[in-house]
Amino acid sequence: MDIELSQQKPWKKWTVISLFVVLVSYAAFALSGKATKSVSTSEFSFQTVESGALDIYTNAYGEFVSAQERLLSAPASGKVSAILVRPGTAVSPDTVILQLFNPKLEQEVSQANGLLAQQQAEQEAFKYEQQNERLSYQGRIADIEADIEKAELELSVNQDLLSLGVSAKIELKRAQLLVKQETKRLQFEQQKFEQFIEMQGFQFTQRDITVKQQMSQVALLEEQLSNMFVKAGITGSLQTLDIELGQSVQLGESLAKVGSNKELIARIRLPQNQADQIDINAPVIIDTQKGTIEAHISRIESVVTSGSVIAEVVLDGELTSNARPALAVSAQVFVKHEDDAIFVKQVPGFRPSSRQSLFVRDGHDLLVQRDVSFGGLSQQKLIVTDGLVLGDEIVSNDTNKYKQYQEISLAD
Repeated sequence: MDIELSQQKPWKKWTVISLFVVLVSYAAFALSGKATKSVSTSEFSFQTVESGALDIYTNAYGEFVSAQERLLSAPASGKVSAILVRPGTAVSPDTVILQLFNPKLEQEVSQANGLLAQQQAEQEAFKYEQQNERLSYQGRIADIEADIEKAELELSVNQDLLSLGVSAKIELKRAQLLVKQETKRLQFEQQKFEQFIEMQGFQFTQRDITVKQQMSQVALLEEQLSNMFVKAGITGSLQTLDIELGQSVQLGESLAKVGSNKELIARIRLPQNQADQIDINAPVIIDTQKGTIEAHISRIESVVTSGSVIAEVVLDGELTSNARPALAVSAQVFVKHEDDAIFVKQVPGFRPSSRQSLFVRDGHDLLVQRDVSFGGLSQQKLIVTDGLVLGDEIVSNDTNKYKQYQEISLAD
């Protein structure tokens, strides 16, 4: 039996192999990104890399807070009997926020006033008693002075009589002794009167001190009683209310907080990696969505919280119409000045502090994909740190659909 072998034609084999090689090569070419696509120039927008002096600002966010804040605390223990103002209400210094009631304090005020009245009456009575004592001393001194005059008169008469030989010497001696005794008695009484006046002055001072202490106590209690009508104390608005109607509070317990509305500052959060580059008094531009306000850094905290540092900003310009406490704001904070910065205008898709692949114009008819590094964003200008030089033209619109192409040929 003859077996016939079929012989495969060589040209078919080579056709299959060639087709496979072509398909693999095309796929590899497409995947390698080396393909060049022709696209109309009108599909692209371009901007040119610029260079020049640039003030570097960093973005920050925060909110307005009251420059003046006043914590209202309980002047004495008591119960909240009335709440007259709720948070958010505009207040003036004399606006009564709430009222506290304490019957014991009212009784203490009444007792203190009664004791003061008693001490004042006793002080007046003491003045009259001391006045009588002074008059008694003055009366005794006057009597002694009269006795001295009488003794001196008798001495003079005895001297005259002795010169005439009528009076005895013993009578003259007796008259001289009497004058001497009365003079010493006058000196003694005058010393007692001076000591009495000095002692009386100390007694008056002591009683004055006692009365003044009681007056201070009365004033303190009356002020506490008056402060039971809790007032705002400043012009602004009631920000928080920490108590409820009928609640009992103790001396010094927090009741509410009042803050100014027109005197504001801003508290902003600075990026941790830039906080050490920012100086005190650095210029700041606050954006409230209804305008901008010029300001400056007044204080930077040292504590880092969630990757940011809190800074306090003093407002130098006029407030916008929507400025109020707790309003969220954005800010541009000055970091430094560069004399020769390279930058492009920021457009959607260009991200600060990133590395991106962008199409750069090479000559007139070709776009080449290039890795570009961006630094910070300052007043809508994005700083270029690597990948571009002055005068380069980059594609500024969305090119995501061409990312697989390393080069693009521009067609008219």
